[in-house]
Amino acid sequence: MDAAVAKLEERFPGAVLAKDEFRGETSVSVKLEIAHEAAQYLRDELGFDYLIDLATIDHYETEPRWEVVCELYSMAGGRHLRLKYSMPEGEPEAPTISDLWPTANWHEREAYDMMGIRFTGHPDLRRILMWEGYPHYPLRKDFPLEGLPSDVPDVAFTAPASLQGGPFVTSPTDGTTQVREPRARYFPPSPPKDKFIAEP
Repeated sequence: MDAAVAKLEERFPGAVLAKDEFRGETSVSVKLEIAHEAAQYLRDELGFDYLIDLATIDHYETEPRWEVVCELYSMAGGRHLRLKYSMPEGEPEAPTISDLWPTANWHEREAYDMMGIRFTGHPDLRRILMWEGYPHYPLRKDFPLEGLPSDVPDVAFTAPASLQGGPFVTSPTDGTTQVREPRARYFPPSPPKDKFIAEP
């Protein structure tokens, strides 16, 4: 287990909820209440100066439902660490870490836009992919594949899209995966090279 986890446990007694090592990758889950402090400690005291990524997970029909996952890296030490913290069902909120790693700004905006997790203290928490006023969060597991209707006057609207024959749905056929793939219906495969007829 990464020595950083032991130091984290020592610094925040009782706040480390789980720790795991799999294929050389270390993950540690901490209480939401100390998530920002833990992240700052990992950056300032343990050298994890690079935020590779920040993602969110929807553990639908499981408590706690929401989880933030921070992929950290120490440039000097050449070590990875995965920091996690969770939120219960409802209106999820987590502390921003954009003050620690500025690159978290866009990551957190995307997580808010797609998953609906609000990051308290974020300097500019606006939607980044969907339009302002859009009432849904498309990456939640209870968001249907065909979409949900929305109507934002003077901005945009959406309507559910039929999945039957849609551009993102594979076709039932006896053909190969290449034939079943959606784009095969719009971009016919090129003929084999030996079928080309040379120009006279």
